[in-house]
Amino acid sequence: MAIQATGILMEGCVLAFLEREDTYGYILTQKLKETLAVSESTLYPVMRRLQTDKCLTVYDMPHNGRNRRYYRITKQGAERLNVCKKEWNDFKEEVDKIIFYKEGHTNG
Repeated sequence: MAIQATGILMEGCVLAFLEREDTYGYILTQKLKETLAVSESTLYPVMRRLQTDKCLTVYDMPHNGRNRRYYRITKQGAERLNVCKKEWNDFKEEVDKIIFYKEGHTNG
């Protein structure tokens, strides 16, 4: 079973990888595919949206006679990542209450 990563969760995952280091799209896609059920056709629109929202910047670096487009997180991207982390934690806690519910145990 694979839980689909969409919306703010996918943005958070992209930003989290870029918080560690700048990287180019293919490597970012491969890293995410190791953990999540995600395709390039899903990932690149997320990256374009983050770029439009000024959460990412791009720059080209030559590699074997061609340019690679690298992505870098911005200050706005770091702020959005913090929001993603909080929202994920809140969501996870609520889901945990449902999935790990024990009779006679009160949460709250």
